[in-house]
Amino acid sequence: MTAGAASGEAQKIIAENLLFPEGPVACADGSVYLVEIERKTVSRCRPGGTVEIVADLGGGPNGLAAGPDGSLYVCNNGGFLFVRQDGINRVRPGTPEGYAGGWIEKLDPTTGKSQVLYDRCGDHRLVGPNDIVFDSHGGFYFTDYGKFYPRYRMNGGLYYAKADGSSIVEVAYPLITPNGVGLSPDGNTVYVAETETGRLWAFDLEERGKAKRFPYPSPHGGRIVIGLGGYQRLDSLALDAHGNICVATLASGCISVISPSGQLRRQIMTGDPLTTNICFGGPDMKTAYITLSGFGRLIAMDWPDPGLRLSYGDGR
Repeated sequence: MTAGAASGEAQKIIAENLLFPEGPVACADGSVYLVEIERKTVSRCRPGGTVEIVADLGGGPNGLAAGPDGSLYVCNNGGFLFVRQDGINRVRPGTPEGYAGGWIEKLDPTTGKSQVLYDRCGDHRLVGPNDIVFDSHGGFYFTDYGKFYPRYRMNGGLYYAKADGSSIVEVAYPLITPNGVGLSPDGNTVYVAETETGRLWAFDLEERGKAKRFPYPSPHGGRIVIGLGGYQRLDSLALDAHGNICVATLASGCISVISPSGQLRRQIMTGDPLTTNICFGGPDMKTAYITLSGFGRLIAMDWPDPGLRLSYGDGR
C-alpha cells in the first residue's frame, strides 16, 4: 500500500456551510447536485460557490443518482439526528419525531417535484435507504442502512428496483450498516461497503437483481473483498475506470482506493474525519468531487486515474 496525503493546496473548496452533504452527482456545466441530509434538501452547487435549493424533500435525503430519464433518484433515510462536537457535525443514535421508515423517490430537478417510488419491499418496510447506483438497463441497486439507536440496531440490506416504480427485489440480507454501493465496469459485480464493520463486500450477479450466493460463513451470500484494519469505518463509494473501488473512509478521514482483488492501493487524506462520498466528473473524468460532511464542505481534487463513467449523468 502507498499512502498519499492531500495537502490544502490540492483541495479546491466548491461550497461550504452545507448541512451534512452527501450523494454528489457531477453535471456537464461543472456544477454538482448533492443532498444536505440535515437540511433535508437536494441542492445544486455552482462552480462559483453559489448553492441553490432544488427541492425540500423532508425526512433525510441521503443518496442521489441521475436516472435514464433525466430525473434524480433519491434514497431518503427517513431522518437522522445530529450533534455538533468540537466543530464537527455528527449523526447521533435515534430517529426524529414522526419517523416511520425510509423511501426511494424520483425528483424532477427542473420543477422540484418528487414522487415516492418505493417505501417497502414485499411485506417489509424500508428502514433507511442510503446509497444508489444505476445499471445500464435502467434499473438501480440501493442499500438500506437500517437504523441505530442507543441500545440496538436494525439490520440493513441490498435491493434492486426498476426506475418506473414497478418492481423491487431483495438481493442480500442481512448486512450490518450497508452504505456505499457501486457496479464494476462490466456491470457483473455489485460492491457494498459496510460502515461499522469496515468491510467491503462483492456480490457477483447471475442476472439483474440476483446474486450468486456464497455458502457459510458468508452471513448473506456475498464474498469479502477487504476489511480495513484499525478503527476505520466505510461510507459511500465510486469506481475508477480501472475497476478500483474508491471508498470514503470515516475516522481516518480519507478516500481508500481498493483493487477488485482486495489490495489497499492507497489512502488519500482529506482532513475531515467524516469524509462521506466521492464522485467523478470533468471532461476527462479526472476531477473527484468529495463531500466532507463533518466540516460541511464540497471539495474538488485532481485524481490520478479517471473515474468510471456511470450509466447516466456524470457530467455528460
